[in-house]
Amino acid sequence: MKFGFFDDANREYVITTPETPFPWINYLGNEDFFSLVSNTAGGYSFYKDAKFRRLTRYRYNNVPMDNGGRYFYINDGGTVWSPGWKPVKTPLDKYECRHGMSYTRITGEKNGLEAETLFFVPLKSWCEVQKVKLTNHTNEKKQFKLFSFMEWCLWNAEDDQNNLQRNLNTGEVEIADSTIYHKTEYKERRNHYAFYHVNAPVQGYDTDRESFVGLYNEFSGPKAVLEGRPTNSHAHGWSPIASHYLEIELAPGESKELVFLLGYIENKEEEKWEAKNIINKKPAKAVIDQFDTPAKVNKAFEELRAYWDDLLGNFVLDSGDEKLDRMVNIWNQYQCMVTFNMSRSASFFEVGIGRGMGFRDSNQDLIGFVHQIPERARERIIDIASTQFQDGGAYHQYQPLTKRGNDAIGGNFNDDPLWLILSTTEYIKETGDFSILDEKVPFDNDMSVAKSHFEHLKLSFYHVVNNLGPHGLPLIGRADWNDCLNLNCFSKDPNESFQTTENKSGGTAESLMIAGLFVVYGREYIKLCRQIGIEKEADEAQKHVDNMVEAIKKHGWDGNWYLRAYDFFGNKVGSNENEEGKIFIESQGWCSMAEVGKEEGMVEKALDSVKERLDCEYGIVLNNPAFTKYVVEYGEISTYPAGYKENAGIFCHNNPWIMIGETSLGRGERALEYYKKICPAYLEDISDLHRTEPYVYAQMIAGKDAFKPGEAKNSWLTGTAAWNYYAITRHILGIQPDYDGLRIDPCIPGEWSGFSVKRKFRGTTFNIKIVNKAAVSKGVKKIVVDGQEIEGNIVKVLDGGDHQVIVEMG
Repeated sequence: MKFGFFDDANREYVITTPETPFPWINYLGNEDFFSLVSNTAGGYSFYKDAKFRRLTRYRYNNVPMDNGGRYFYINDGGTVWSPGWKPVKTPLDKYECRHGMSYTRITGEKNGLEAETLFFVPLKSWCEVQKVKLTNHTNEKKQFKLFSFMEWCLWNAEDDQNNLQRNLNTGEVEIADSTIYHKTEYKERRNHYAFYHVNAPVQGYDTDRESFVGLYNEFSGPKAVLEGRPTNSHAHGWSPIASHYLEIELAPGESKELVFLLGYIENKEEEKWEAKNIINKKPAKAVIDQFDTPAKVNKAFEELRAYWDDLLGNFVLDSGDEKLDRMVNIWNQYQCMVTFNMSRSASFFEVGIGRGMGFRDSNQDLIGFVHQIPERARERIIDIASTQFQDGGAYHQYQPLTKRGNDAIGGNFNDDPLWLILSTTEYIKETGDFSILDEKVPFDNDMSVAKSHFEHLKLSFYHVVNNLGPHGLPLIGRADWNDCLNLNCFSKDPNESFQTTENKSGGTAESLMIAGLFVVYGREYIKLCRQIGIEKEADEAQKHVDNMVEAIKKHGWDGNWYLRAYDFFGNKVGSNENEEGKIFIESQGWCSMAEVGKEEGMVEKALDSVKERLDCEYGIVLNNPAFTKYVVEYGEISTYPAGYKENAGIFCHNNPWIMIGETSLGRGERALEYYKKICPAYLEDISDLHRTEPYVYAQMIAGKDAFKPGEAKNSWLTGTAAWNYYAITRHILGIQPDYDGLRIDPCIPGEWSGFSVKRKFRGTTFNIKIVNKAAVSKGVKKIVVDGQEIEGNIVKVLDGGDHQVIVEMG
């Protein structure tokens, strides 16, 4: 069942009913100021950090669902309704939500009155614009009352919900003309405030929630709206809000546009005040002046649209399959950019208070957006590397506001360092910018011990070499990529964190996933060393990679697939000898990507075992058989019910590793089959089952052992976006940036006759046409660039302009 449709021409998903199976959201903002908005106008806003600079309050997992947001209430002759349906839920005569590239447009109509609201964050701005267009479609004059509403969060989103004995006494606001200022804690330790403005005279306002809503009312029926008049309340403690009241009259056919503006301001210490206890409003007024007319707002909106035209113009596919094209050209790239901004920190599943930016997460995310914003990718790499330790280990997370490592989580996730090699080499291949290797980068943000970024990569490589277990395989530490495989935890206390508890830390638990990862990115490290002329270091590193390959073959092969690990006691994990959890996806993916034992048929056997044991209708499950009892030596993975999350759920993040493995065997048809199974655009028809947004990837889909296979959770913020984009563009379509140019090596279903890609690369536009008259899955017979045949399959970097590339497969 569908709840809307794709409008590819406008790059929008159009939702036609407000009652979606779960709130379907969008992200506004591209740099410092961000908002989440659902299809019924729910959500929240923040500056940089969703925990420490939360502007508006939101209630997660509430009843009813999706409570709190930027609401507009209309009282039209006693009929009360909201353009986004919620929170009033009065049946609408018309409803439509259009989620686009960093904007959302929600339209509602009741009794001939239409209200259309455009939400977006202008470029280079610390504010959210809400342009409201009201139209009278009747033949009679309309007189009605409009109330805006949002509830201020007391800045720290975690403390806001907890410390009520203090918080209910701290709320402070100022009201000046049509602007409501939120200044809680401004007079003491804060240098920032927020404001909510409308570009028209108001006939009243409210800033105290109890006065506006009523103590025992709900958002669906605020007292002031039902009574048709504000209370002009002034918040002193309790729960501060911002609500404007406007009385509006429209002639038949007339429209009126209003601009509401939610903004964030920081003042220098010496410029905090206009007068005693009166905040300095000059910066806020400057922001208001930028967007105080519909014309100015329209101009800013067109600049935003142009920004996305440019970003999405770097890779454009024409495959003849509209679902594939819309994912590759629009929604997958868009999700990669959102994930770059947020990492795993703020969604409707990640509440924005429990974690910061992930070390491994942010490095992996980069492979999905480096072609769009390479300069910001460079900055992100340096930020990540700056939280590394001098032994090559790393903080598992860091906070976006301070860019410092998160002590509460710490480190010792032994896969983390290797991902820095991935992000750096991908950045250099995309840009040709080797200067990043010479950048002085601190350890643990301490510049006094800074070394070159290349030295950070070297330490990342040798962190594995220096932490090997009894089989010569990498020690897992607290966990590897699978945070829930906790082989040194042994927890029986429900109040302990599996990830931060190491009851039996020691040097025995080893990871085959890290082993495969080390081979893949060890080779990338070696290739980089040779590229910059450090042959001796490359030769030395090659010995360690060769040793790891032999260790995997000798101690990591179970006969038909790769083992997953060795536990604390030296027992096999992911073996046919095990009762449950006989085979895992991660080691099959990485050891296949590393092509360990390919000549001996190991890769083919492993991937055939994946097909036989892990594949199902909705994707590839993480392990099989699912765990049905708690295995204390394995940790969190065995705590989930069968078929969910890490216990035999379909973890969409790791499915692309199998896709890439399949391309190494030349099995393009199977690689694309796996791709389509979890790709949102191909799942739109089962939205009632899938539940999450049909335009972005979810982290997890319930597996074949679950109560409801095919049901998804944890959408938006997942490495799934980057890895699926990487798998489809680099390995299936085969357009691969390399140090010397674009390597072209497609692996597609044999029945494909070909496809075209426009790829902007280092200032040059390559118009690439793949021709597959031979009906093969893999193999390049010849490449012709601007009429001249070239040797090999690397199209060299050219000096600007547009160039035609014809690739004949065979």
